[in-house]
Amino acid sequence: MTEPRPKSFLAKLGPGLITGAADDDPSGIGTYSQVGAQFGYGLSWSLLYSLPFMTVIQDVSAQIGSVTGRGIAANLRRHYPKPILWAAVLLLLAANVINLGADLSAMGAAMQMLLGGKIVAYTLGFGLVCLLLETFLSYHRYAAVLKFTTLSLFAYVAVVFAVHVPWGQAIKAVLIPHIEYSTAFATGFVAILGTTISPYLFFWQAAQEIEEGRRSHTKPLYAAPAKAGPEMARIRRDTLVGMTFSNIVAIFIVFAAAATLHVNGITTIETASQAAEALRPIAGRFASLLFAFGIIGTGLLAVPVLAGSAAYAVSEMLGRPASLDSTPNRARLFYGTIAMTTLAGALMQYAGINPVRALYWSAVINGILAAPLMALMMLIVTNPRAMGHLTLGRRGIVLGWAATAVMVVATILFFVSLF
Repeated sequence: MTEPRPKSFLAKLGPGLITGAADDDPSGIGTYSQVGAQFGYGLSWSLLYSLPFMTVIQDVSAQIGSVTGRGIAANLRRHYPKPILWAAVLLLLAANVINLGADLSAMGAAMQMLLGGKIVAYTLGFGLVCLLLETFLSYHRYAAVLKFTTLSLFAYVAVVFAVHVPWGQAIKAVLIPHIEYSTAFATGFVAILGTTISPYLFFWQAAQEIEEGRRSHTKPLYAAPAKAGPEMARIRRDTLVGMTFSNIVAIFIVFAAAATLHVNGITTIETASQAAEALRPIAGRFASLLFAFGIIGTGLLAVPVLAGSAAYAVSEMLGRPASLDSTPNRARLFYGTIAMTTLAGALMQYAGINPVRALYWSAVINGILAAPLMALMMLIVTNPRAMGHLTLGRRGIVLGWAATAVMVVATILFFVSLF
């Protein structure tokens, strides 16, 4: 009998890598492009210095799912007062519907740019396609099919090497923080934090650790503490790789927009075609096609994550079954929430919202809502009643609360700058 082959490094990566890929969704592309166009390289440092905070908070969410065998909302329901649970889930729903609306609208705008026609029809069409695929196709298979579309993000990496980039200035901007005391700068900073440290990713990664455990028939770590060491190491590695990949691509998107749009005086992106201009140096007349492929591809990956994270939260809040591997008949509330949030996001197009600007402001809203949800997660992961003997270590506690504090301060500065 032959021994099974050891898994490759990439095969060992799971929820962390998928979460990182989903983080560079249309909202992320729109935000990074706008920030690069508006501030040049000036805000790129925030993507470097937010990486440790982004990684630790996603690690916290993964540990909650892996150790307790329950999602974030289920732990809130079990250990904290109901008003806290309801407030957390309602905040998540509000952020996710807005984010879904922005992502689906951007996908519709990208298709309109290619084919003409009405953006409303395309937006609703993408919403229905995503809903049907997530309901009737295993997400594991769905993600495997669509992962290759995220390769289009590397076009932004290529464009940086195809145009003149003042590398000394660009690298200095990444390493040395630059701060401007203005409402626009504060808004851009909160938008970057909101699109890299997003509430829906917390609930998603915790839930996916649970799903992975079910698929492999392994017990939660509180019931199998001997496996905690290797599992925690896997989670840290998986999360670090996923988040690092996400932020490296984000930095190159900022660089691409700075080197092609900002230098030519385009500081506000109002349409999908303007954002596509960032790819023209390498794609030429195919820039629109490449941009549309990236927006639609990453959107098809991110929309199920957004709707799925909301469904996990609502189902856990009410103690109902929650699994993408369940059939609709066995998890009606779960799939019903996916349907309602996806369609609600798609119908936002009727409000006449500019899709590209909506991407940017959805990131701002995520940044504002992230702080209270991060604080709740830190309470769970340090609570022995929830985590048993596997509570978060001292280093994780310091970094986790530091990340929460950064989000609080950024939100306060944003509101102060408005006045």
